[in-house]
Amino acid sequence: MKKNNKGFTLAELLIVVAIIAVLTAVAIPIFATQLEKSKEETDIANLRAAKAAAVAAILDETFPDGTVYFDATKGILTTSKPTAYGKGTASDGKCEAFDMGNSTQYTKDPVAKDKVIQVTNSDGTPVMSWVN
Repeated sequence: MKKNNKGFTLAELLIVVAIIAVLTAVAIPIFATQLEKSKEETDIANLRAAKAAAVAAILDETFPDGTVYFDATKGILTTSKPTAYGKGTASDGKCEAFDMGNSTQYTKDPVAKDKVIQVTNSDGTPVMSWVN
């Protein structure tokens, strides 16, 4: 009589499950780190877009006196406060303030999560910061 040797043994299946578990254990922290970095980069991109909107308003001589907010969904400056769009948490790469004269000056530790960008016109120079 012939023996039917089709299929996998229990040992082979356990090895495959162990390999998948190890790969998953390595991939999850890497994924979480990359997700946080993308949130931080989104916040930085929103600051740059707010800077562009402020500069455009200054050049058009339409920049209002006082405090305005950057609406990230429409890409415009507005006097009414939009819904919060900040994504990042307090890890390296965060931006609290953005100096109009120096596009690389960022504060590294504040949290932008659930905040909006406020643009204040002080002495003719807009100052941007994340606010609740």
